[in-house]
Amino acid sequence: MPHPLLDLFPTGAAVDPDGTLVVGGCRVDDLAREFGTPAIVVDEASLRARAREYRTALTSRRPNARVVFASKAFPATAVQRVMVEEGLGLDVAGGGEILSALRAGVDPALIVMHGNAKTTEELRIAVEAGIGLVVVDNEDDVDRLEQLVEPGSAQGVLVRVVPDVVSSTHPAVQTGQVGSKFGLTAAAARLLIARIEASPLLELRGVHAHVGSQIMDAAELAAAVAPLAALGTFPVYDLGGGLGARYTTDDRPASVDEYVEALLAAADEHLPADAEIIIEPGRSMVNASAFTLYTVTTVKRDARTFVAVDGGMGDNLEVALFQQRFEAVLADRLHDEDAEEVVVVGRHCESGDVLIDPLRLPAARVGDLLAVAATGAYTHTMANNYNGYRRPPVVFVRDGEARAVIRRETWDDLFDRDL
Repeated sequence: MPHPLLDLFPTGAAVDPDGTLVVGGCRVDDLAREFGTPAIVVDEASLRARAREYRTALTSRRPNARVVFASKAFPATAVQRVMVEEGLGLDVAGGGEILSALRAGVDPALIVMHGNAKTTEELRIAVEAGIGLVVVDNEDDVDRLEQLVEPGSAQGVLVRVVPDVVSSTHPAVQTGQVGSKFGLTAAAARLLIARIEASPLLELRGVHAHVGSQIMDAAELAAAVAPLAALGTFPVYDLGGGLGARYTTDDRPASVDEYVEALLAAADEHLPADAEIIIEPGRSMVNASAFTLYTVTTVKRDARTFVAVDGGMGDNLEVALFQQRFEAVLADRLHDEDAEEVVVVGRHCESGDVLIDPLRLPAARVGDLLAVAATGAYTHTMANNYNGYRRPPVVFVRDGEARAVIRRETWDDLFDRDL
């Protein structure tokens, strides 16, 4: 009988006869020996398949539409390059993401730039690179762009709008409600739209809205369409992203097809038939394609049983930030029966450095390999050097071959900026 958590790992994950997890044709013990732990392991075939699924679902129903990957979910150049090769544009939210997107080979015209507090330097990079769309979030964005754009040119922009949709997700990742730091209320948006339309240096292409992240119900995402339509007729409507991803066997996000159907039904009802529709999937694009591999460093059986690993909040902040639930297995002992309830904790000097609480595992031992499923989104993004932690590598696996696309930090890396 397959392990009950196996389907949280990338498509095609299997178990060798000796009980070892195999992903992308690679055994995890071989990966641990070659690349060390912790390591973020990405199944490249799964990643590409998901990109194609999104592109096909949208463009087969509405040819005048495009998918742009929200790079902030996994801003590795190699991941962005996969998206570009699969025909997607890229959404960026900062100077570093712009530069990595360009290194990934994207057509700058297919980049959408976000940010509620863009710096002049970042906007200069965007303008000089020829980025297609800058999503303006405030009047200061417009002030800076008008100083940066050369006379005779016109920078394409979208205006970010607060759709007044309160989504059923964690407050830390709600963005569509009045009072959000992102976007403008309808009244303020109308004023900024009028200003941009009068500017010789800016070209208003349309409007943008985003309801939030990790949203399971596609209807909540589609609810942003009507408020955008109420602002007028434009060539482009960017409907954001936000579709939830599976982290546990209890999670039931809408499928890509259900999500696209809901958005396009609302678009058919409210938006011009010839308008370009943009969607920006991030978390749901990459989360299932990756897992994080750790080594158990200590097991403490006392008031509770603590299984500590060689990573933690240095490579996964989602638990500490908004209590995201993860699941994990002893990846070299998948045939063993669960024997105890444990708390999986990290090695950082914080009581909040907890990865999973509680979790049923076989009796853990020092040296076991622990694989945490569904870590493709925001783990690499928010990795940090707390306690002098060296950020882990990103390893692509496919057809039995493994390659590091980002190396592990070295001790010297930690001091490269010292003067």
